Amino acid sequence: QVQLVESGGGSVQPGGSLTLSCAASGRRFNSYAMGWFRQPPGKEREFVAAVNWSGGRTVYADSVKGRFTISRDNAKNTGYLQMNSLKPEDTAVYYCAADNFGVEVTTVSEYDYWGQGTQVTVSS
Repeated sequence: QVQLVESGGGSVQPGGSLTLSCAASGRRFNSYAMGWFRQPPGKEREFVAAVNWSGGRTVYADSVKGRFTISRDNAKNTGYLQMNSLKPEDTAVYYCAADNFGVEVTTVSEYDYWGQGTQVTVSS
């Protein structure tokens, strides 16, 4: 069992940066893959980025590639999403998720545990 708590959301102007954190409880955190998803207002939840259990492999949605960086610190049981060059279309509730199999998967249904979400608003 893993519990996930996101933090670091907020309001920022276009072009700005934010770093989201995802604190995990449980002793097997370093065996789980971690993903970030987002849900814009009135839309379905969509994949943003994922990292495998060791942090050695990552995958990104095309819409964030080159602007966002996913990482993890297994010693701290924490995952991160560094977001740079933010755009208004990045506005959404951001969720972190954990996958039992440790592989950096990209669909909602493949993740076993979810956080409660944190709001990110990009607006001038």
